[in-house]
Amino acid sequence: MNPEYVGYAASALSVGAFIPQAWKVVSTRDTKALSTPMWIVEVLAFATWATYGWMNDNIPIIVTNAICFVLASIILGTKIVVGK
Repeated sequence: MNPEYVGYAASALSVGAFIPQAWKVVSTRDTKALSTPMWIVEVLAFATWATYGWMNDNIPIIVTNAICFVLASIILGTKIVVGK
């Protein structure tokens, strides 16, 4: 089995795990149960992983973490702006 396929499968699962949370936050604006410090660290972690992937020319890591960075940023932004 090609390791790239495992990377793409992991990417799809990682992004798929974030979509329901992002959708719920965007549609309900309810973020009171979410930890702001955790989401700050999460956004920074995704940015760092995407940078690492870029530095190593690893497309699955770049794509996954770039998408998760955007989704986590939306969640964090909603938490900060709406704050309820």
